[in-house]
Order: sequence, then C-alpha cells, then structure tokens
Amino acid sequence: MAVERLQKILAHAGVASRRKAEELIESGHVTVNGKVVRELGSKADLAEDVIQVDGRTIREEQDKVYYVLYKPVGCVTTLSDPEGRQTIKTYVEHIPERVYPVGRLDYDVEGALIVTNDGELAFSMMHPRFGVRRTYLAKVHGIPKEEQIERLLKGVRLEDGRARALEADLHSRTPKNTWVRVVVAEGRQHMVKRLMEAVGAPVQKLYRADYGGIGVAGMRPGEVRELTKAEVDHLRSQAGKKAEARERPQRVALPARRHGHGPPPAGGRTRRGRQRR
Repeated sequence: MAVERLQKILAHAGVASRRKAEELIESGHVTVNGKVVRELGSKADLAEDVIQVDGRTIREEQDKVYYVLYKPVGCVTTLSDPEGRQTIKTYVEHIPERVYPVGRLDYDVEGALIVTNDGELAFSMMHPRFGVRRTYLAKVHGIPKEEQIERLLKGVRLEDGRARALEADLHSRTPKNTWVRVVVAEGRQHMVKRLMEAVGAPVQKLYRADYGGIGVAGMRPGEVRELTKAEVDHLRSQAGKKAEARERPQRVALPARRHGHGPPPAGGRTRRGRQRR
C-alpha cells in the first residue's frame, strides 16, 4: 500500500463515495491510530495505520460490485432515515457487499439508480466535471410550447446559478398530459423539476430512464439488476472523460409512461449479469 489521502482510502475500501467520505472525516467519524482526523488533506497508509470509521476498522479493498436498482416512488435514496421513511436499503440488503447509491432520486421520483461500493467511480459519475448524462421523462399538463423547449436547451437562471438541458423534446402524449424527455449532465438538487418549473411546465410525475446509459427498461419497481462487465466499462469510460470529449450517444428507446404508486414489497429480486472487477 502507499500513503494516500484519507478520503481516497475510504472510497477505495468501499466505505462510501469520496464525497461522503469527506463528510465522514469533517464530522469526526474517522480515526487514524486512535486519533480523530477532521482535515481533508490528511494522509494515511492502510498497510501501516489503523483507520476506523465509527469504531469499525477499515480493511483491504473489497471486490467491486455494481447494480442498478429500479427505485420506486415512496422511498428515500439513503440506507437509513431519521424520519422513519422507507429507504432503498429494503431493496439492496440482500446484496452481500455494503453498497450505497450513486447520487439521489427524490422521494416521489422513480427510475434508474446505480448502487455500488466503488467509491472512485461513484465520485466521478457525480462530479460536474465529467457531466455524466441522466435521462428523464417528465409528465406535465397540456402540451409545452416550442419556445418552452427552446428555453430548456438555451438555459435558465435558477437560485443556484444557470442550468440547462442537453437535450429536450416531446416524448409522448396522453389526452391531457405530455411526457417530455429531458437529458441533463449534472445532479443539482431537484434539477429537472426546477428547470421545468422555470419554463412554466411544472412536473406532475418524474421518471429517470437511465443514468450514464444504464437504464431500467423491462424491470419492475424495486427490482435490482447486476451490471455486466460491458456496462461497468461503459460507465468508467464516461467518468474518465470530460463531457465535451465524449461522443453524443444515440437516443435510447424509452417507455411511453410509467406508473409509480408507492414502494412495492421488498423481495430481494436480483437479475444476474454482473462481473466483479
């Protein structure tokens, strides 16, 4: 082993994403040789030092595992919730390794959620520098006007800065509503909801069809699928390049509409297909 930044060691060991590891350090949850370390620049050597998180000693790097969960409506994207709401732990607790979500989906949003213990990949996928694409279907009332779609593409000013959609178009229609396909490349809180609100088309229902090209087509809410080696390599290829350096992916086929009616019972269903790295 070698001397490395503490947050990188925790991420490599599968404790948490690097961003979450930084939060653990700053909040005093991490000790090195019995001493609490709060400085993000601190370094350690896993082979020489005793590194603990909340009293649990960090061992050598775990086998990396990768899954996609079809997150249902009515659960929060955490492994525990102080308010007692149902969490995604219900659907991933059968996985032997300790995994955690890459980013978040709101309580009332369903769709593709990557879960893994690969902290480095998780950090890269969430970092704005790499602009990993997220594809959503947003259900809105009526039919958005062409100028509203153009505003999504040109960008709008939100309370935390300008934001825009990489792609936006009308996906499908019902008698009273329209599903709008929106692709974004950053994970700011409530990003798509705020974009749609800003152009005068508030969201009634939101579904994430894919994250980084990994989707949930053919899956049921609450179901977990292991990623194939090719899918993991695809995620790594995106997280390793700046957004402008990547070829624009072709449009994926999306379901016309989704029906999320709260969380289904947990069944621990997992489709095979992953190869460990």
